Amino acid sequence: MARRTTPSSTGPRNRTPQPLPGRRRSAGDFVKAFFAFVALAALVVGVPGALAYFVGWPLPGGAPSLDWLQQEITVGTFINVLTVVVWLAWAQFTACVLVEVKAALSGVGMPGRVPGAGPSQVVARQLVAALLLVGATAAGFAPGLSQFGQSLEGNQKPAAAAAQQTPGVFGQDQQSAAASAAGALAEQAGQAAAKAGKGQDGDTKFYRIQPPEGRHHDSLWEIAERHLGDGRRYKEIYQLNKDREQPDGSRLSEASLIRPGWIMEMPADAHGGELVEMPDDAPKVSEEVREQISDYAKSGDQRQGGGAQESGGDRQGGGGSVDQDTAHITIPEQRPGGAERGDGKETGRETPAAGAEESADASDSSESSFGLPEALIGAPLLAAGLLGALGRRRRHALWQSAMGAVGLRRGMEPPTPTGSAADAQDALLVGADPEGVRLLDRSLRGLAAALTEESRPLPTVYAAWLSHGDLHLQLAQPSGRPPAPWQLGQDETFWTLARTDAGRYGDVDTAAPYPGLVCLGTMDDSRLLLNLEAVPGIVSLAGTEADRAAVFASVAAELATNGWSDRMTITLVGFGADLTPLAPNRLRHLEDVEALIETMEAETRQRRGALGAAGHDSVLTGRTGPAQHTRWAPHLVLLADRPSAEDAVKLAELAADASRLGIGYLVGSDSGDLPGAAWEMQITGEGKLLAPLLGLELQAQRLPDALRRAVVELFVDADPRPGGGGDGSDGGAAVAPPFLVDVSEQGRPAVYARLVGSYEIIGLETPDGERSALLHEALALLLLHREGVHPRVLASALWPRGVTDDVRDALVDRLRDWLGSEPDGSPRLRADGTGRLTLAKSVVSDLDVLRSLYHEATQGRGSGNRAVRGRMLTDALVLVRGPLLADRPQGRYGWLTHEIIDAQLPLLVADIGLALSEFHLEKDRAEKAIEALNAALGSAPGDERLWNELLRATHAVGDPARLRTLAADLVARSGARGLPPRTEALLDELLPAWRAGAASAG
Repeated sequence: MARRTTPSSTGPRNRTPQPLPGRRRSAGDFVKAFFAFVALAALVVGVPGALAYFVGWPLPGGAPSLDWLQQEITVGTFINVLTVVVWLAWAQFTACVLVEVKAALSGVGMPGRVPGAGPSQVVARQLVAALLLVGATAAGFAPGLSQFGQSLEGNQKPAAAAAQQTPGVFGQDQQSAAASAAGALAEQAGQAAAKAGKGQDGDTKFYRIQPPEGRHHDSLWEIAERHLGDGRRYKEIYQLNKDREQPDGSRLSEASLIRPGWIMEMPADAHGGELVEMPDDAPKVSEEVREQISDYAKSGDQRQGGGAQESGGDRQGGGGSVDQDTAHITIPEQRPGGAERGDGKETGRETPAAGAEESADASDSSESSFGLPEALIGAPLLAAGLLGALGRRRRHALWQSAMGAVGLRRGMEPPTPTGSAADAQDALLVGADPEGVRLLDRSLRGLAAALTEESRPLPTVYAAWLSHGDLHLQLAQPSGRPPAPWQLGQDETFWTLARTDAGRYGDVDTAAPYPGLVCLGTMDDSRLLLNLEAVPGIVSLAGTEADRAAVFASVAAELATNGWSDRMTITLVGFGADLTPLAPNRLRHLEDVEALIETMEAETRQRRGALGAAGHDSVLTGRTGPAQHTRWAPHLVLLADRPSAEDAVKLAELAADASRLGIGYLVGSDSGDLPGAAWEMQITGEGKLLAPLLGLELQAQRLPDALRRAVVELFVDADPRPGGGGDGSDGGAAVAPPFLVDVSEQGRPAVYARLVGSYEIIGLETPDGERSALLHEALALLLLHREGVHPRVLASALWPRGVTDDVRDALVDRLRDWLGSEPDGSPRLRADGTGRLTLAKSVVSDLDVLRSLYHEATQGRGSGNRAVRGRMLTDALVLVRGPLLADRPQGRYGWLTHEIIDAQLPLLVADIGLALSEFHLEKDRAEKAIEALNAALGSAPGDERLWNELLRATHAVGDPARLRTLAADLVARSGARGLPPRTEALLDELLPAWRAGAASAG
C-alpha cells in the first residue's frame, strides 16, 4: 500500500505518479489486440479494397453535362451515391486512426480532433489503445489506456471522485467517452502532475481519479461516503487537496469539477480505488497542454454525452418521470478572465453574487454592518423585488389618499418606519439590485421572443445561475444552439448570456418564460435560481422547523414580488398567513394539507384538460407563439410541515406530472425521506443548504422570523386604512410632514437648497474639483430624508457598484466639513442614536418649505385666517419651478427610482392648486382660480382633479365657447383611453352637448 512519506524519510522518490502495482499482460489483452488489429485492417484496408473490387470508382470520368442531369435515375445511381458516402466515412475514420496512432507513438501532447468525427474518433481511439495495449509503448505513454480496456468489460474499479459536469441521461456511450478522456488525462498526469500540498501529519493515501461507474455525476460527499464510510467527512478530502494544482491547471473547491485523471490525497483510513505514489514536487503543465486537456475532455466526455442525453430525452420531455440520478444541478464554468473583463461589473450590486459576497465579508465587522440585517443585504434579487413592490404599494396608497373618500386621507407622506422596520427598509435599499432584475427579466423574455421567431419551443430549464454578471441557464436536456446573442456554455445543457450582451435587450411583449425561478442561495460566487415548476416531482427540504421556515419565507417573498414573472399563484400551507400583505393577488394561505389536496386535485384535472384542448404537451409550449400571457401561469405550492404518510403519497401522485402542468411543490420534512421527492435538500443551523445528490452546498437565502415580521410591517403600514389604524391619522385629517420649517421672517435657514426645478444651493461655497457633483448628490439624498439616512444606504446610493468603508467615511467627513457648523459649534451633519446621518434644522430645501406652507395654510395658522391661507398657498405655488432636480446629470441619482417623491410632488402641487382655486372661487374670482389651476397643471398634467376643477372654474366664467374649447382639448388629451367616468359625468352636467362637439371634432 502506498503511503505518504514524512519529511524525515530517506531514499529516492518517484518524480511522477506511477500505477501500483504494474499489471502483467494477460491472454485477454493479446486477444483484444488481435481483434483490434483485424478490425483496423478491415476498416482501413478492407473497406476501400471491397469498394474498388465490387463497385469501382463511383464518380463520372469527365465533367458532367446538362444531358447527364436529365438521365433516368436508376438503382445504379443510388448505389454510386451510397458508395461516395462510404468513401467519405472511410476517409474520415482513416484520418482518426492516423491522428490517434501519431499521438500514441509520439507520447507528446493530446490527440488532435478530426472535425465532425466524434463517435468515429472514439472507436478509433479504442481500437488503437487495444492494439498498443500489449506493447511497451502503450504502457509507457498512457497508463490510463490499460484501464480503459477493462472498463469496457464492466470491470471498472470504484471511482475515488467523479466528473461533475452536466445533468442529463447518460448511457454507455457517455461512460466510454468519459473513460477515454480519463485515459488521455492520465497520460498527461503521468508526465506532469501538479505540485502536492503539504498535507497534515501522519500517513495519507493518493488515488488516481477514474471515470465514475454507472453514471456521470458524483460529489465529494459521495466520495467520502464510499471511501471513508461517512459522507460528512468530505471536508477532510477537501482540506487535503484544496491547494493542489491538477494537471489541467485547476484546483479543487467544495463544488469543483472533479475530472478523471486527477491525483487526490485521501485520509489514511480510505479504502477502495487505485493507489498511486505521489511526489512532493512535480513539474507543472504548460498552458498549451492545459488547453489541450480541456479541449480533449470536452470533446471526449461532454460532447459525446450530449448524444446520450438526447437519446434519453423522451424520458425528460414533458415533465414526466425522470431518473433522479440524472436531474443534477451543476455550477457553470466561468469564462476566462471573468473577473477582469474591464466592464466594471465584477463588484457591487450590479453583480448580485459578488455583491452578496461583499456583504457577507462586511457582516464580519460590526463597525461596517451598523446592525442592518445581512439576510436582505446578501439577497439582491429578493431585496429588489420587495423594494419595488413596496414602492408600488406606497404609490397606490398616495393615489388612494388623493382620489379616495374621506377616511383614507393621510397626506403626502407615508409613515416613517422605526425600529426593526426601519432597519429592514435600509437593508432593502442597500441590498437591492434592480438593474440585475431588469436584465434577468429582459434576457429571459428576449430568449422566448427569439425562439418564437424561429418556431422553436422553450427548453425545460432546471436552474439559472447568475455568476459575475453572466446568466447561465441549465437545461434538462440539450436543445440545440441557442439564438444569438446566447451561446452554448460548458456543454450543450448550458445556455449562457454575457452581461454585456444582455444589455442589448429591450422590453418585449411576450410572456415571462420561466416565472417559477427562485433564488436559493450562493455557491462559489454564483447565485442559484431553481425553477420550481420544472422539477420532475417534489422538492423536499429537511431541517429544524425554524430553519425551514426561514427558507420558505424567503422563497414565498421572492416569488410574490419578483420582477421576472407576470402572474402566478403561490399557495402557502401551514405557515405564512402574515405574508399575504406582500402580494394579496398572488399569495393565498390554506390551513391544512387536506384543503391543499382537494384544491390541487381539481386544478391538476383542469390543467390537463386545458393543455389537451389547446394541443400543447406542456405549459412551455403554451408560453410561446400566439398563446395568451396569462393562460399558463404557474402554481407553486409551499408546504412547510411534513404531511402524513397518506397525504404524502397523494402529493407524490399529484406531483408526478406536475412539471408538465406548470405546478411546483416545495415540501418540508424532518428527515428528508419524503415519497415522490425528486430532489432532497437540507438546511442546517449554520445557514447551509445541502443537496448531496445534486452536488450542491449553498449559502442559503433566508428570511428569519423577526426579519419577516419587519418586512411585513413595512407593507402593512403602506396601506391606507379607514379610521387611522395606528398610522397617526384621525381618518379625515392629513398627517403632518415629518419636518416643518419656520416659514416666518425669523426662520431664515443658514443653507437653502432648491430641488424643485434646477438644483441650486444658497449659503455654501461650491466645492472645488470632481467631488462637487458627489457632494451635491449626497446632500440631496439627505434633504429628501429628514428622518435620517443610514451610512450604508448613502454609500449604496452614490456607488451602486460598491465602495469600501474608508471611501464612504471620507465622503461623510468631506460633506460635514462642507456644510460647516452651527453658531454653537455643533456640526450641521450629525449622526443620531442609531447611527443614521441627519441634517440640522438650519439646512432646508424648497421642498421642505413647500410642504410646510401647505400644512400651515390648511391645518395651521391659515386654517382660521383666510388672508394667511391665501398668502401661503400663493407663496407655495410660486416655489414650483419644474420637476424635481430637473437638470440632474445623466447616470447619477439612480436612487430616485426607489423613492416615491416622483408621485408625491405632483400630488402635493395639485393639492396646493386645488386649495388656491377654492380660495379664489369663494370670492368669485374665477380667472384667478383658472390661473392657479393652470400653474398646478404644469407640474401635474395628468391629475383628474385639476381638470375637473378647471372645468368648473371655466363654467363659472360664463363663456360657453371657452368651455367647449376646454372640453375638446381635454377629449384630445385623453386619446384612445377616453375620459374618466367622473369627468364625463361632470361634462354632462356643465356642457350637455359636449359629446356632439367631440364627435364632430373627431
